[in-house]
Amino acid sequence: MPPVTIPPRSGTAFRLAAGEILIVIDPQGMQVADLIAFNADDVSEALSSGRTLDYQETIRLTTGDRLWSNRSRVMLEIVEDTVGLHDFLLTPCSRETFAICYDDHDPHPGCFGNLCAALAPYGVAPDNIGNAFNCFMNVPVDGENGRLKVLPPISKAGDHIAFRAAMDLVIGLTACSARDSNGGSFKPIDYRIEQASDAERAAMAIACLAHG
Repeated sequence: MPPVTIPPRSGTAFRLAAGEILIVIDPQGMQVADLIAFNADDVSEALSSGRTLDYQETIRLTTGDRLWSNRSRVMLEIVEDTVGLHDFLLTPCSRETFAICYDDHDPHPGCFGNLCAALAPYGVAPDNIGNAFNCFMNVPVDGENGRLKVLPPISKAGDHIAFRAAMDLVIGLTACSARDSNGGSFKPIDYRIEQASDAERAAMAIACLAHG
């Protein structure tokens, strides 16, 4: 499929079949995309930051790493990554984020509000939207005191990260609305889905059966 553009400060949701590859693209550079995933057959199974960081034993997730659900099942595998710097610690920005972190009472709903609206038709309630995998987000952690900073992304125009679905999923994806996350400006995000081959679909079906 050709790339689909998510306009600045907005979001979308769509299905991703097992074996398909989702490619998230930063078309202009220095723009974050919040990604969240749910089991398409049971949306109470969701992407888990805690499980993923525990099982992968790193906060620097990149090619070859797998993203796990709250039921300890693999949801996505990173199969290509031209940036190598993303965040899985922070939650989607929201009206409350703007007020608490920026002292900015911007009425914009933020990524959280955009995800709520986009995922509602799939039966996902707001309270089930947890930490997102923040593609291209630059959140260094001070090794001495553990404090976090949000710095501009290092992604350049055309950089991308690709995920292979390990099960049928509902994906929520945004062009992030937080000023500091994006170097002070708001830009679009593109995404593209590549279809799985028959062999990949068969391998995914076997893997799903093997892991319950």
